[in-house]
Amino acid sequence: MTKIKCFAAALVLTSCAASVLPSDARAANTAEKTAPPATTKDALVRLENRAYDAWKSKDATFWDTFLSDKFVGYGLSGKLDKASAKDEYTGNDCEIKSYALSDEQMRLLGERAALITYKTSVDGTCGGQKMPANSWAASIYVREGGRWKGVFHAASPIVDPRAAAKPVDNQAPAAPEPKPAARDAATDAMLAVERTVWEDWREHDARKLSDLTATDISFINIFGTYLASKADALKDWSGTGCDVKRVSVTDAAGTMLSPTLGILTFTGTADGTCGGQPVNSVIWGTSVYVKDGNAWKWTFGINTPARRKAA
Repeated sequence: MTKIKCFAAALVLTSCAASVLPSDARAANTAEKTAPPATTKDALVRLENRAYDAWKSKDATFWDTFLSDKFVGYGLSGKLDKASAKDEYTGNDCEIKSYALSDEQMRLLGERAALITYKTSVDGTCGGQKMPANSWAASIYVREGGRWKGVFHAASPIVDPRAAAKPVDNQAPAAPEPKPAARDAATDAMLAVERTVWEDWREHDARKLSDLTATDISFINIFGTYLASKADALKDWSGTGCDVKRVSVTDAAGTMLSPTLGILTFTGTADGTCGGQPVNSVIWGTSVYVKDGNAWKWTFGINTPARRKAA
């Protein structure tokens, strides 16, 4: 799975988001309310392409203003913040000949944030390894200082779960439950929902999953499969494709974009079979939550097979 490692590292570069500074809130709100969604989508797709250009050319200065200080994502070395993302995106281990984005979809996450998902292909190498041909990627943008900035990115290479004996077995042993880090109430609340979502997925319980999720949801799984709607996701999650005996969600951290919008990053494990093939995977997981009244609702997620760090 070294190809997945390099591809996830390469594609994490396109992350995006932030929060509006108080002094710019009125101007940003006005601009967003007057701009139609199609215009916003076009602008974000252009930003994604600019990010790929900067990664391809190793433009170190681009990331200073492109990434939000709140940036979080996953790359070659695992979880990234703004500083480590900049280092990874401008490193010399990737040689990229070309890239292409397609099938772009955008969904607003409130007034100041937007999710963009798309399929990407890259011709190049990272760490001397050829990258997979195609992947589904996700970025989140938020308004900061009157402009869009990147706050999250991750990608999941597209693989056929039936193509190999262990298509998503990353050979990484499940880590013991870590000592709980200091978390705020919102992060604890999102984590409680996330753990329930995983258990209900394991049990194929569509009714409970429906109650825990927002009206508009989408998901990218560890096989790089994009589920574009709630109906698609619930059908997949409650189907018989996976027979999982044990799951866990640990090492969680929350990134709050607003009082009603949060990103939860975590380590997930699943032990069982998917597509008739054995799965014993450690997963770098990300879920986006929106607050509905007093309840946090799951609205988007992307899971990427974790990579064991080199010795």
